[in-house]
Amino acid sequence: MKYLFILGRNPELSEAEIYSFLKTRDIKIIEKHSKGNALFLELDEHAELANEELVFLGGTIAVGKVIAECKKKGLDASLKSVYQGRKNNITYAIWDFSDAERYEFISSYLKDRLKEENLKASRKNLTGTLELQDGKKVRIVGNDIDEEYFLYDNYFGKIFFRTDYEALEFRDMSKPHKRESLTISPRLAKIMINLSEAKKGEKIVDCFCGIGSIIGEALIQGIKAIGIDKDKKATDMAKKNLEWLKVNKDMYTLINGDAGNAKVEDAASLVSEPDLGEVLREVPSKEKAHMIEERYEKLITRVLSNMKHHVKGKFVFTAPYILAGVGRVSCNITKIAGMCKLKILGAYKEFRRDQVVGREIFVLAR
Repeated sequence: MKYLFILGRNPELSEAEIYSFLKTRDIKIIEKHSKGNALFLELDEHAELANEELVFLGGTIAVGKVIAECKKKGLDASLKSVYQGRKNNITYAIWDFSDAERYEFISSYLKDRLKEENLKASRKNLTGTLELQDGKKVRIVGNDIDEEYFLYDNYFGKIFFRTDYEALEFRDMSKPHKRESLTISPRLAKIMINLSEAKKGEKIVDCFCGIGSIIGEALIQGIKAIGIDKDKKATDMAKKNLEWLKVNKDMYTLINGDAGNAKVEDAASLVSEPDLGEVLREVPSKEKAHMIEERYEKLITRVLSNMKHHVKGKFVFTAPYILAGVGRVSCNITKIAGMCKLKILGAYKEFRRDQVVGREIFVLAR
């Protein structure tokens, strides 16, 4: 089985998420290649990716399945019908991760085949633009497209899954209680949950649960959760938000308390966004940025030192990544891991260039 994952704005982070997502489901990767914001994977022949599972990915725009190599004979044999829908007038687009010659061939081939099927088909160019984490801009499919195909090197395929960003925005913006600043998005919450490799039926702990954003996404995946926060108002708001999601109340527990001395049982992983410090509207001095990072280091070290006795698996958490002067200031993750006797498995940057306080995402384990 060969698949193409079209990645979001942070390809490195999205790739790591996909690898953890597949590992959790015991799906073996036979071969992998990446190009720009595309990840090509050959999976175990029995691996069939389903939409019901792919919705749990946070960093993927779309997923497609290879149909055949880019040759007329192979395409004719594999494509008994190019379009299986009911419309007579369709629009389609081609994600191109190949060369000009193959793209021209597949464009002409699709045009002829759709005409043979008596369809009025119009090919649309990739009109959307996505700025990647490294500042590069790539073209993506815009709106009002009926069918999406892809070309990756010599492979041709069809997109069968797209992330429903309207549903994510609804979950983010329509819940009863929101926080305007430094609130983790459903997209990032899903990525972190996948990086933790917690499985359905297992339990995660969020030591700084706030209004319940991470817990909500875990529960949607069938993962149990314990939320801890010192702020009683926050846990009250989390309770209301989770009730609004209509999740099973038996799947989660909210604790108003200090994660530095709290005790939890049977937690498979820790997934959390700690307090990232004060909200900064303007770029601070390096001295102030370092002061915020030092305060953060003391907080997370204290909590991890406690939680490592109660969590069996991975520790996934964010840290402030502060713009100061011409560069950014990070926490000392090597020091944190050393003091907590944990090893660093992954470190990823997640920020926008004009954002004063971005995030770093760390994955630690015993």
